[in-house]
Amino acid sequence: MKNNLTNVTKIRINKPAADIFEAFADPDKLAQFWFAGSGRLEQGKTFIWRYEEYNAEVPIYIVEFVENERIVYRWGGEDGGNLVTIKLHPEQSSATVVEVTEQGFDASTDNEQLRQEMIGNKEGWTYMLTCLKGYLEYGVKLRSSLVF
Repeated sequence: MKNNLTNVTKIRINKPAADIFEAFADPDKLAQFWFAGSGRLEQGKTFIWRYEEYNAEVPIYIVEFVENERIVYRWGGEDGGNLVTIKLHPEQSSATVVEVTEQGFDASTDNEQLRQEMIGNKEGWTYMLTCLKGYLEYGVKLRSSLVF
């Protein structure tokens, strides 16, 4: 039985929500800090995201797409795996808090395996958000800097 465990990661970026939303929606901008996308995101459609540095490719299905507010997608396509919600929380200054929630982790998994999966997931979101911040605030491309 799959328990709906979640992982939440947040970062403050000194840019308006519209700039951050566009960075996720536009495949050319997305490729500067995360995946290369197969097209501009739209609700109800499936896209392919590629991370060429690591020879990885994954379909995502866009469940919800609310301009300048949130993007909700499912890894692995429409009937795929975990559900990810990216919410944008504008602040009074031109800064925005970006909140990523991933849900659907299987609590029936061996404790050590689940612990490693949750830690790896948190590390991945932290890395992506750091790359997004570097790209939007400073024009720095950190995307392929991680070494295993």
